[in-house]
Parts: sequence; C-alpha cells; structure tokens
Amino acid sequence: GVPHYLIHAYDNPELAQRGLPAARAYAKIAPSAPHALHMPSHIFTRLGLWDDSIASNIAARDAARAQSDVGEELHAMDYLTYAYLQRGRASDAAREVADLKAMHGLSGAGFKIGYAGNAMPVRLAVETHDWTTAAQLTPMPGSAPQVAAIVWWARALGKLRAPTPGSADADIAELQACLEAIRAAHDSYWTAQVDALVKSAQAWRLAASANTAAAVTTMREAADEEDGLEKLPLTPGPIVPSREQLGELLLAEGRPREALSAFDAALALAPGRLGALRGKAEAERRIGRL
Repeated sequence: GVPHYLIHAYDNPELAQRGLPAARAYAKIAPSAPHALHMPSHIFTRLGLWDDSIASNIAARDAARAQSDVGEELHAMDYLTYAYLQRGRASDAAREVADLKAMHGLSGAGFKIGYAGNAMPVRLAVETHDWTTAAQLTPMPGSAPQVAAIVWWARALGKLRAPTPGSADADIAELQACLEAIRAAHDSYWTAQVDALVKSAQAWRLAASANTAAAVTTMREAADEEDGLEKLPLTPGPIVPSREQLGELLLAEGRPREALSAFDAALALAPGRLGALRGKAEAERRIGRL
C-alpha cells in the first residue's frame, strides 16, 4: 500500500523524481497483480522513461489478460499505446489498437474501459497525424460526455488539419454539447478539461480560416487552462497537450522563436514527448536559418 500511495502522491511533474524509488520497487512486491505491475508507469510517464513504461505495461497487460480483467488490461494497453508512440514505435501502438478493436462487446459506460477504449484510437491517429482516420472515429456506445469529448475533438482536428481543411462545425457542436452536459453535472475538473478541448478545436478552426491572431490567442487560452489542472490518476495526461499544439500552430504560422518557447514549456510539464521534441528541433532549425 505504501508504494502505491507514494506513486499517486508523486504523480505530477514537480514531484515525479521522488516517486522513482517506489516505482522501481513496486512491481517486485506483487508480480502477479496487474495493477501493481502497471502503477510504476505513472512515474515513468511523468519522467519520459518510455522503455520502462513499456516494460511495466506489457507485464500488466499480460497479467490482466491471463486473469480476464478487462478493465486493467485496457488501462495498461492505453498507457502502452502512449509510450510506444513517444518512442516512435507507431506500428507497435497500432497493434495495441488492433487488439482493442478485436475485443467484442465492450461498453464505454465504465470510465476505465470507456476512457482507454476511446483514447487509444485517438492517440494513434492524432499523434501520427493520420487526419483521415481521426476524422472518422466514433465514440464507444455508452461513453460518458467527458470521454466522448476526446473523440469529437479528434474528429474536428482530423477535418481541420487535413491537407485540404474541411468543416468541423458539427464535431465542435458535439464537443460543446459534451461540455454543457458536464457543466450541468457540476464536475469542475472535467468542465475545465473539456473546455480546453473546445478551445483547442476552435483554435484549429480559426487557423484553417486564416484567422491567425485569434487562433493563437485561443490556443494559448486552452494551454493556460490545461496547465493549471492536475491530471486524474487514471490517465497519462492530455492526448496532445495544448501547449504542444500551440507550438505546432506557431510553427505553421512561421513564428519559430515563439514556437520554441511553447515546446520548451510543454516539455517541462511532459518530458520526452516525441511531438514536442520534434517540434523543438524543427523550431531550432528554422531559427538557425533566419
């Protein structure tokens, strides 16, 4: 119980390094318990230790599968998909998503299954910039609005960030409907998280219509809102942090110095994210050519 508590207590950017000894020890304490095998990856994710997270979640996934614990299996698969993507192992991430799709009869009604089942395909499509696939995703049946919102956000990005942008008005309307449902339930945490998703989608819509200044302002508001929130223990964090998206937007607008600052800020909160590292390298390359 003590290592479990410590990992949750240190599961944030400021304190994650203190949780590393507990993370290293925990898997050895209960090697047949899927959740114990998974828990170290909360710290590994905070520190960008992707190979450690991959090993942790493979063990957790396999143990959960052997015990027919679908919730723990999907929870580990979601973290595994995230870690694979940060290591540039898109084909391995795609295999996890294919395994998910082969699991029949899943319902999005329970948060653990609903979150992982919706987030994994979104992660794969958005992180690899597969905008065609992103635009065609649909929420799992029974998904809560805070979970369905992730999918509507991905659909909006898929249409707005395609080589030839299309209309995402309907998807953003669905996203806003999710926000209103959460707000009506007086859930302040998810209201703020989904509001950041709404602002992110609106920013890309503004960018697609060449309203650059408003796009940057709106994405910056999303990033400020998101940065002020602690993540839930059940999630690795935002699909793509809004601060990282701000860097991408600024790069696309030919503002590499501002983009570099955004990527550095994103990496301070989420070390080792591949998109931010690549964005930073591209921003530095462009600055060197100015």
